[in-house]
Amino acid sequence: MTELLPEFRYHPDPIATGVIVPSGTACLCCGRERGYVYKGPVYAADELGGRLCPWCIADGSAAERFDAHFTAGTRLGDDVSLEVFAAVDRHTPAFTAWQEPQWFFHCGDGAAFLGLVGAAELTAHPDALEMLRQESNDWGWPSDQVEYFLGSLDKDGEPTAYLFRCRVCAAQLAYADFA
Repeated sequence: MTELLPEFRYHPDPIATGVIVPSGTACLCCGRERGYVYKGPVYAADELGGRLCPWCIADGSAAERFDAHFTAGTRLGDDVSLEVFAAVDRHTPAFTAWQEPQWFFHCGDGAAFLGLVGAAELTAHPDALEMLRQESNDWGWPSDQVEYFLGSLDKDGEPTAYLFRCRVCAAQLAYADFA
């Protein structure tokens, strides 16, 4: 029997982002078959990919039992408490990226991961597009190469961008990634 999924304040729609999928697999942590498993990255000594249910991630039991972490790279600000960081790192499904995923923190809180975006989707998020433009400029690229790169972003391909929203001020944040 499939239960209602737990809510993840820092990853509001993990089904849409593809890290929680329907499955008949029993969870390695609780032993229950709940209709869904987590397919995103897990950093732990044991191989846990595709073997944890969302409920054991949400309540922290997977992190506790297996000393598991779900985020590796972060953009942590000085104003972020350890409790907020732990909520993202140990109670939130991460996402799959070309390189090591990074999580944004903004206004003293974790940002909400909204999903992968390309050039077409970024037109609706000018703050995120400007952030990507600045990031690309910091790489030392000439402006025409930056604009070409931004225009080549593809939510279903490479290169891609990862979109976040600050839970406090609603700023749109993004970073780009490619193999």
